[in-house]
Amino acid sequence: MLQKLFFLTLLILCFTFTASAQSLDEIIAKHIQARGGAEKLKAVKSIKQTGAFIQQGQELPLTIQVKRPNNLRFEISVQGQSVILGYDGTVGWGINPFLGSKDPQKLPDEQLKDVIDQADIDGILVDYKEKGHKVELVGKEDLEGSPAYKLKISKKNGDTEYIFLDAGNYLEVKSVDKQKTPGGEVEVETYQSDFKAVEGVLFPHAIESKAQGQTVLQIKLNKIEVNSAIDDGLFKFPTKTAEK
Repeated sequence: MLQKLFFLTLLILCFTFTASAQSLDEIIAKHIQARGGAEKLKAVKSIKQTGAFIQQGQELPLTIQVKRPNNLRFEISVQGQSVILGYDGTVGWGINPFLGSKDPQKLPDEQLKDVIDQADIDGILVDYKEKGHKVELVGKEDLEGSPAYKLKISKKNGDTEYIFLDAGNYLEVKSVDKQKTPGGEVEVETYQSDFKAVEGVLFPHAIESKAQGQTVLQIKLNKIEVNSAIDDGLFKFPTKTAEK
């Protein structure tokens, strides 16, 4: 009798874990389909986004360019000068004239992690196993009156992020991670909204990040171009001093 109970318990456990894995796979599959489907996502070779970076009520012109395989350039215009973050798949760098120099500097490791994540043109959930990440379904939570699936992402780089997918349309509406600041580690919540289709793929056109309940930045995009020609040189570490 004990052997039968033990065997039955194993069957129940196996079924529970299998069902959980299938449920997670189904949720991620629906998320990818909601964004436009794997085929259309893979057909996107480059993305150029223009809009405004809003901080403390001030709107600053913003351009974000991403190109396969892992290239990123993030540029903000402030008082006639450019603050730039770049990544060419190997080297991450930045130019910030407001820190006393217009010369490019290599990014510290912690900041580079975030840049590498943003350079993933497909998004972290697409082919996450091949990328070396682990994803777990934590459960469902109420998010501003709407149910959302909460996923735990254990990244290849050792960091942890939580992603919330709307249970109705399966789009990512919130993410939570911890970021290091001069004042210590801070939990940052990022919200995505105003989804619009561009070349058959849905993109959020409004992004807001909060720390300790306070808005720390907003991004509003007014134009997104897919598969426009982008020079690879834009992502490379500049070989000479930026113009003064």
